[in-house]
Amino acid sequence: MFAGFSDPAALRACIARDWTPRIGDPEITGWVTVIAYLVCLALAVQVLRRRPEGAARGLWLAIAGLTAFLGLNKQLDLQTALTATGRCMAHAQGWYEQRYVVQLAFIAGLVLGVAITLIWARKRLRGQMRRNGLALSGVTVLCGFVLVRAVGFHGVDSLISMDFANIEFNFWFENAGLVLIAINAIWLLRRGR
Repeated sequence: MFAGFSDPAALRACIARDWTPRIGDPEITGWVTVIAYLVCLALAVQVLRRRPEGAARGLWLAIAGLTAFLGLNKQLDLQTALTATGRCMAHAQGWYEQRYVVQLAFIAGLVLGVAITLIWARKRLRGQMRRNGLALSGVTVLCGFVLVRAVGFHGVDSLISMDFANIEFNFWFENAGLVLIAINAIWLLRRGR
């Protein structure tokens, strides 16, 4: 028995009914965002290569990992796979009717984890905020974006689906964090020369 299924193949078949790997956001704004993630990843790696030990390397390593994951997720739509997995397991294990408790616990855990991580990062960066504060602000904006998407309340979804200049707020919100990270990285790289 595997997560309520006879074998892993049965779970995969259940998940495949709701999610298959494909381009999740084929619009131009989706591709621009993926490129922005890749640029931030490359910049973070460059900052890591040029920064001495202890010079906020942990922040830039986290930024490299976060931008790599979120860029991949942007087009593979992995959160839909996670939701489909949860739905399949809830049906198979008989707790589908109580799924709201699990969803609430997941979101609360995510919010708590992000809050603790950001507080910890700010504390660890004491004395280095002048040089890395913009990047931490960018990470905070990205985390806020992820949390808003995870919560997915109907009112919030309709708010971020509104547009400015014919482009959804969703795009502006997500890319604002990436721009802050990129500006900070470029500033550090130019300053290091």
